[in-house]
Amino acid sequence: MGGDGSVFDGDPASGDAGFSARQNEVLEVALRLLVEGGDRALTTAALARAANCSKESLYKWFGDRDGLLAAIVTHQASRVRIIDAAALPKTRDEFEAALQLFAEDLLTVLLSDTSLALNRLSVGSVRGDNSGVGAVLLERGKRRIEERAHRLLEAGQAGGHIGFADAASAYQTLYGLIIGDLHINALLGDQSAVSTLSIGEQARGAVARFLTLYAPAKAGSKTST
Repeated sequence: MGGDGSVFDGDPASGDAGFSARQNEVLEVALRLLVEGGDRALTTAALARAANCSKESLYKWFGDRDGLLAAIVTHQASRVRIIDAAALPKTRDEFEAALQLFAEDLLTVLLSDTSLALNRLSVGSVRGDNSGVGAVLLERGKRRIEERAHRLLEAGQAGGHIGFADAASAYQTLYGLIIGDLHINALLGDQSAVSTLSIGEQARGAVARFLTLYAPAKAGSKTST
């Protein structure tokens, strides 16, 4: 379970991403600076002032700028909750509820101003001085979420609630059903779809379609891929 006794892995309520409460507070300030002022606003001096802490503390906690960015991404990714390994769903209802929670969190996080700012920073830095931002987003964000989601899907298959030949392929289908074109449209500045989006309805529809596509195979039939 998470450090606060929660059944969620990476529970944002507890800031469970390996950071102390104070470090999470500072990372929240860093996220705000990034959203409000972009890459140039996120300096050690500016963060120290805004978070009311010393630059020495920042270096001690996060290291250099790359370390700070890695911490920001890890902190943000922890908002996508996955049931802890010790409490993986056993019944069909529990599994569906866990998928619903994941879908809602994924939509909330990826369409947030913070995640959009981080992704724009990554894209804009490919030819700049921050070429490591994209790698950080992949390693600390995307891949960690994928790994935890795979564990959830594998639990669903073990419980007989879904069937698939490859967890990675099943996850890509789930991700596509949840996100669709929403993320790329938001990155391109089209807020019309996002502004009218009901996250709960989008998540429910995606989960329902996924469960239909990956319904457990009956005896003698082929497993979904």
